[in-house]
Amino acid sequence: MVSVILSFDVEEHHRIEAAEGLTVSTFLKSDYSRRMEVRTREILARLEDANVKATFFVVGEIAREYPELIREIVSAGHEVGSHSWDHRCVHRFDPEAFRDDLQKSKDALEQASGHPVVGFRAPTFSVMPETAWAIDILADCGFVYDSSIFPVRHDRYGIPTAPRWPFLAEGNKQTILELPPATLRLFGQNVPVAGGGYFRLFPPAMMRAGIRQLTSNTKPSVGMLYFHPWEFDPDAPRLPLGRVSKWRTYVGTAKSMARFKRLLAGPYRFRRAVDVAKELMVSVGKLPRFRVSASQYTPSSDHSNSYSG
Repeated sequence: MVSVILSFDVEEHHRIEAAEGLTVSTFLKSDYSRRMEVRTREILARLEDANVKATFFVVGEIAREYPELIREIVSAGHEVGSHSWDHRCVHRFDPEAFRDDLQKSKDALEQASGHPVVGFRAPTFSVMPETAWAIDILADCGFVYDSSIFPVRHDRYGIPTAPRWPFLAEGNKQTILELPPATLRLFGQNVPVAGGGYFRLFPPAMMRAGIRQLTSNTKPSVGMLYFHPWEFDPDAPRLPLGRVSKWRTYVGTAKSMARFKRLLAGPYRFRRAVDVAKELMVSVGKLPRFRVSASQYTPSSDHSNSYSG
């Protein structure tokens, strides 16, 4: 059975990158916070029904405000990872401020969960060449794996030359295991199919095709998917976003839960990121390496089923 890492980025809706700079009322923030808690618990219920375990990358402030929610996630057998302290992208920090933010989030999540936090996902996949210094800091802070490098071309994030499969991301001095979101190699480009707006916009067949590529005749054979609680809340008040951002943010939210239920019923073995990471670290020397600050990795001509480099 095909292995797929199932993950959720847990933040309140007003924290999304598209809302940066907006003035959001205290009342609306409180409403989004309440809705985040409700939708996260709904996701937990759907996972329990399907007997599926997942990884939840949670904003540190949520651990301080909703510690019981963090405990519920862990008691259900899921993993808790860090999604920063307050959902600021990496490029908004200098290295030392990022270290402080990272440690603050890690500490809060560990206190609430009672378990070590070993995984990180940057808001808006903001580990890019210009923030390559984050790799060393993640390793210094005790993280085992990262899932912040999206191997796609996008106006806000991405490193299109990065490997599509798990790899060792190289910083200036240290490395960390990278678990990139799933992509589909199509017409010479990496098409993002891992979740989020892509899950809501593209036909489900595109996600299935991407997973098949990533898990067919490759080692390690695993795909990474991601979702947000607010994506399953079509009745939530909408933010006053620009035309493009509004479309990206809200397209397909009315059908996302139905699609998600069908995904859970599909022919996949869903897993936590930490369990996959432990297996990969046993044979870490066999993984491809990629220096984040330079494009040293070149995909092979057979994009569907092989590594290069």
